[in-house]
Amino acid sequence: MKTDGHIHSPYCPHGSDDSFEQYIDAAISLGYQEISFTEHAPLPAGFIDPTPDKDSGMNPDFLEPYIADLQKLKIKYKEKIKINIGLEVDYITHFENETTKFLNKFGQFLDDSILSVHFLHYQGNYYCLDFSVEEFARIISIYGNVDRVYKSYYETVQQSILSDLGPYKPNRVGHMTLVHKFQKKYPSAADFSTDINQILDHIDNKKMTLDYNGAGINKQYCLEPYPPESIVKEAVKRKIPLIYGSDAHISRDLNQGYSELVPTITLSSPTSTKYR
Repeated sequence: MKTDGHIHSPYCPHGSDDSFEQYIDAAISLGYQEISFTEHAPLPAGFIDPTPDKDSGMNPDFLEPYIADLQKLKIKYKEKIKINIGLEVDYITHFENETTKFLNKFGQFLDDSILSVHFLHYQGNYYCLDFSVEEFARIISIYGNVDRVYKSYYETVQQSILSDLGPYKPNRVGHMTLVHKFQKKYPSAADFSTDINQILDHIDNKKMTLDYNGAGINKQYCLEPYPPESIVKEAVKRKIPLIYGSDAHISRDLNQGYSELVPTITLSSPTSTKYR
């Protein structure tokens, strides 16, 4: 069954104005039978978005309309495609309690969700890892070198997997190699295989799943999926379910990377593995 477990929406503050219907109709035309809208959840109360545009998470006032819109669309399109209501939830160091409270309140309305790391915490400050190549360069200068940035990212991903975020904690780890987004411009020569294998072991032990994200293929300084083939092979060895995600922020990006990813492995659907 052709599925996409990672799609954004008109409620994305750094996305497009494409309507839900545009995304859904595009998915149907591409032969998808199940999709998950996983909009960026509102950032935790008290957390200050470090990006210049302050647009990393959904406006909290829009969350209930977002859910209500999708509840209606699930019914409208039920004969054509299965639509899941979801969120992409940021794991942010030291904001675990706030994130748990949020999930305890809204988790009951979600069919699917993703746990992602976009923010790094270093010496009392937060930095958005993937905002821009210029910001990534600044982060490198603050950390001292690119290897330390990679190390910090992988440590934070491990923390996200091991953290207790309550019964509604997302079951899928989002784009676990997002730190590779600017690798062609700022490559790391260090070997992080131990860190990566530890992450995969934690995913396996926690019975979580993995976002097989096609967006990186189209990023000029990445040119590979999140995660790349070598890591996918390690995930397959552990029988970790991989779920394709376009990470589309505009309807025309649905299916990005799909043809490159899918022939290599058997993919799972979002809801069939929700309670793995």
